[in-house]
Amino acid sequence: MPVTTADTPTRTRDAALLDPGMDLTLRPMRYPLFYDRFRDAIKNTWTVEEVDLHSDLADLNKLSDAERHLVNRLVAFFATGDTIVANNLVLNLYEHINAPEARLYLSRQLFEEAVHVQFYLTLLDTYLPDEDERAAAFDAVENIPSIRDKAEFCFKWIDSIDSLNRLETKADRRSFLLNLICFAACIEGLFFYGAFAYVYFLRSRGLLNGLASGTNWVFRDESMHMAFAFDVVDVVRREEPDLFDDELNAQVVEMISDAVDAETRFAEDLLVGGVAGMSVADMRAYLEHVADRRLAVLGLPPVYGTANPFAFMELQDVQELSNFFERRVSAYQVAVSGSVAFDEDF
Repeated sequence: MPVTTADTPTRTRDAALLDPGMDLTLRPMRYPLFYDRFRDAIKNTWTVEEVDLHSDLADLNKLSDAERHLVNRLVAFFATGDTIVANNLVLNLYEHINAPEARLYLSRQLFEEAVHVQFYLTLLDTYLPDEDERAAAFDAVENIPSIRDKAEFCFKWIDSIDSLNRLETKADRRSFLLNLICFAACIEGLFFYGAFAYVYFLRSRGLLNGLASGTNWVFRDESMHMAFAFDVVDVVRREEPDLFDDELNAQVVEMISDAVDAETRFAEDLLVGGVAGMSVADMRAYLEHVADRRLAVLGLPPVYGTANPFAFMELQDVQELSNFFERRVSAYQVAVSGSVAFDEDF
């Protein structure tokens, strides 16, 4: 039975996903797709201890000064990126997506964000043995302008619905949708994908394979987080189509454009020393390509029309990913059924 108070309406058969309340009734299940997402996420369980970052230590000594700067900035972003996402999940998403099967998935996502935080903690401990360097990395949102810029973009959208305790009006629900789309399309779907591109660029040069191995699993998680969020958007679009007007569409386009600009400034910082094989112009083109992919999922036309400039992303090797479940079954006797798709467009 749903939990009700004087201010919380009892669930009805025609209740919408964003209706206020705390529905606890799993049967009959209104949104089995969310439960399927939860089950699929369980199949993707991995632990930080499975990632061998120590194999990267020799590579760190091979890096040029420009490449070392890139890596240091990258791990500084990693130090807080997933924590920001987790905070928004707890403070905003869990409160307003009113279906117990959806909250099951969000609970699983929170666990995955915690694993990512542990992974990046281990990454920094391994890559930056100097305590002062590690402290500076963890304080990047305060002392590195390009990372502070991205953090402020995130905080702007967290704060945009900070005062919303209940989504009573259409304006409230549009504000919530903008927050959800921001974290799915811009932060997990653009900021993190930009970070993945740097990792796979280094791997394409035979560097930091341990980091790339862990990133493979993070990438899978982030892809599933986006898929869930876009499922929520699709459900709300079916239930309340009048929320998706020209004004909302324009706000989404502006938001994603702002995210591309912020991530481009981060690229200018990372690549300031000149890294052979990767330019700011190419990274900007890649970000525009990814942004158009996010807009397409949201049913919006492309803004940039830019092709993916990175062949190493098009040719991303999924062999290690496809072997993931086999290895876990043999190591832990975890039975897995069903199929896994690796068709997410970088």
